Amino acid sequence: MESFFKLKELGTNVRTEIMAGITTFMTMAYILVVNPGILSGAGLSFTSVFLATGLAAGIFTIAMGVFVNFPVALAPGMGLNAFFATTIVTSKATGHEITPEMGLAAVFISGIIFFILTVTKIRQMLIVAIPDGLKHAITVGIGFFIAIVGMKNTGLMHIITFEDGGTLLTMGSLKEPTVWLTIVGIGIIGAFMVLRIKGAILLGMVLITLIGALPGVDLVDFGTLNNASWAPSFGELNFWHMDFADLLSTGLLTAIATFTFVELFDTFGTLVGTANRAGFFKNKEEGTKKVGKAMFVDAVAVSGGAMLGTSTVTAYVESSAGIAEGGRSGLTSVTTGVMFLLALFLLPIALLIPSPATSAALIIVGVLMVQSVKDIDFTDLVIGIPAFLTIAAMAFTYNIANGISFGIVTYVLLAFVAGFKGEKKHQIHWLMWILFFIVIARYIFVVE
Repeated sequence: MESFFKLKELGTNVRTEIMAGITTFMTMAYILVVNPGILSGAGLSFTSVFLATGLAAGIFTIAMGVFVNFPVALAPGMGLNAFFATTIVTSKATGHEITPEMGLAAVFISGIIFFILTVTKIRQMLIVAIPDGLKHAITVGIGFFIAIVGMKNTGLMHIITFEDGGTLLTMGSLKEPTVWLTIVGIGIIGAFMVLRIKGAILLGMVLITLIGALPGVDLVDFGTLNNASWAPSFGELNFWHMDFADLLSTGLLTAIATFTFVELFDTFGTLVGTANRAGFFKNKEEGTKKVGKAMFVDAVAVSGGAMLGTSTVTAYVESSAGIAEGGRSGLTSVTTGVMFLLALFLLPIALLIPSPATSAALIIVGVLMVQSVKDIDFTDLVIGIPAFLTIAAMAFTYNIANGISFGIVTYVLLAFVAGFKGEKKHQIHWLMWILFFIVIARYIFVVE
């Protein structure tokens, strides 16, 4: 293993890598429960999504380790799965009826597009095309979006939908057991994180589940232990359950464009950020090459995840937890992937987790993503205004793509105006101009 993963060259060892891999798994294992919980709301089977989540995370994280030697884990993306369930399948953005199978077909096609964009190196160009401030704003906006999803799923916040598709956020009732247990869960996970306890989110979810099982709360159904099998029931896996029949319909074209659009910005930031934290960009050429290889695996993982029956698979920022523990090679990823495959035998336990546990985890993950706001210079209005609109549009319109679109359009316009004053600080990459016109076209010709 030292030879294959170049451990000595990277200044690490087998023990450190394995411990780092386990740490990464513990920080993102919540996805095994949260993803099925979200996608089951879109009409997919909880069990099938659980299996797809574990298989996709295991297979493609191992692939990242073996083929790229990169300590980054992949799994169905938070925010993207919520987008799949609450926007695409329910057709709030498109006005067209889209089934879960059609949604998975859209994810599959977007993966093919990612692969083409990666081969042509257009995806890699985003590393230099998108201003850093806008990259951080996208992360922050998705953090707010995820937190809203968590509050909505447990009743802490209600989303009122109007006839025209608009939404309004309102406070839920604090008297409901699911609501107050979510609040308690936020406090528990938050306390664990303040104390720097490894796997704080996962341990917090376990403790919330135990509280939910207490008499008088009764949010845990122990009957699932008798009815669910401990062996993975792969017959329930929705493999290749995709509907390509209406691929050229306006609704599906919008879904494909949106998944492609959102994933473009969601993944490259994570890959660049984790690579930088691991020290790979000390040699910029080598770091860029490694991130480029990682994008190939990521592109295959998107389509592969859709084939297995889950929403977009993407690189996870929680990988930074393993990197912080000393993970520097693909052995970290291989360890994490193996842990996900072993977790397939824990479905009955996953079914016990009540919604307050997953909702509290979502809200805390939102907090972690919002931390990127410190890296945005709001005093520079060419960056500050687009960054603010990116964040606000994602949260207030309950739509990730809207936020990214607002950010791109306003940045290009403001940077162009600043250029008339002779300012050279904000350069507009040619790719940003292409994205600018794509966004304008999307709202004129596609979005109703």
